[in-house]
Amino acid sequence: MTQISKRTLIKAAGWSVLAAAAALAGCGKKEEAAPAAAPAAAPAPASAASVAAAKAEPLKVAWLYIGPVGDGGWTFAHDNGRKAVEKEFGDKVVTTFVEKVPESADAERVLRDVAGQGNKLIFGTTFGYMEPMIKVAADMPDVKFEHATGYKTAPNMRTYDSRTYEGAYMAGVIAGGMTKSNVLGVVGSIPIPEVIRNINSFTLGAQSVNPKVKTKVVFVNEWFNPPKETEAAQSLMNAGADVLMQNTDSSAVLQTAEKAGKYAFGWDSDMQAYAPNAHLASAVINWGPYYIQEVNAMLNNTWETGKSWWGVKEGAIDLVSISDKVPPELKAKAEAAKAGLKDGSLVIWKGPIVDQAGKEVLKKDEVADDAFLGGIKFYVKGVDAKMPGEK
Repeated sequence: MTQISKRTLIKAAGWSVLAAAAALAGCGKKEEAAPAAAPAAAPAPASAASVAAAKAEPLKVAWLYIGPVGDGGWTFAHDNGRKAVEKEFGDKVVTTFVEKVPESADAERVLRDVAGQGNKLIFGTTFGYMEPMIKVAADMPDVKFEHATGYKTAPNMRTYDSRTYEGAYMAGVIAGGMTKSNVLGVVGSIPIPEVIRNINSFTLGAQSVNPKVKTKVVFVNEWFNPPKETEAAQSLMNAGADVLMQNTDSSAVLQTAEKAGKYAFGWDSDMQAYAPNAHLASAVINWGPYYIQEVNAMLNNTWETGKSWWGVKEGAIDLVSISDKVPPELKAKAEAAKAGLKDGSLVIWKGPIVDQAGKEVLKKDEVADDAFLGGIKFYVKGVDAKMPGEK
């Protein structure tokens, strides 16, 4: 809800003063015409102050980030989306962000703080903000909240996400054709369905060109921790992986692969510049279109609660900066996958698909709906790893 200043109405009225007709003097004297009426007074020009008061105040929008804006990945991509909002709307909006907000009680404190500063639309950009945000939203019905990657909504809170698993699948197509050891590695962040879905989709993409591949996984249990990400990447390469992917927020995995002479992918943003020799491609997210849509809805008073999940079709997910080291025929397969995702002819999660124990999770020609995708807690066949906590 935008804050609208009171408009000042300037009322100006001019009253004409009519002179009385002159009296006739004497018989036979010529009648004199009555004097013309005085012109109505012109309205006073509006002052600069009144014009400014009549103009609506800008919409204040805030973002909460889990990592630093310079992480080169997840948070960097969200902040690019914020900048796209500024470019699109100019002085109609004022944006702000708070970086490195932990998924803890601090998130609730920061949410209340930015709302108290007059921000009427607030984006929380990580899964762990869900519970604090749903709590604060209940206490502040005049503020609109949007939560990335979550599933809880309220009258003034909606959820949004990007289909990162589509980017993971396209990366997998290239990985499956580039590996020499037939062992791929993924550095995982936190074992939630979003991350598990990406690991599985990466594996399915690789299997589409190379049925022999196996995917090993190491979790670091954090979204952004470059030293841990580096250590996990090294352990995967020690286990035979020669192509790496990540679901973490820094460029550490890619840079570690570069030092070891292996291959890897950028994640969330284009990371080619961090390690040009190791970089095969980057699976990126473009948050700009979604953020522009939602800010526009606020400005037009059409904002609604609900859920959005955008992918290649909506321009939110892409595979970019494919390396010249990727053979043309393999690049063509990745581009064909992208085209199929865009026009709907390719469905990644379509049966038959079995889990790593051989149990059928999707029957032949059965297509997973979003409820299925949102609750994935198993590995597909080909993932050579155990779930955290599994004996």
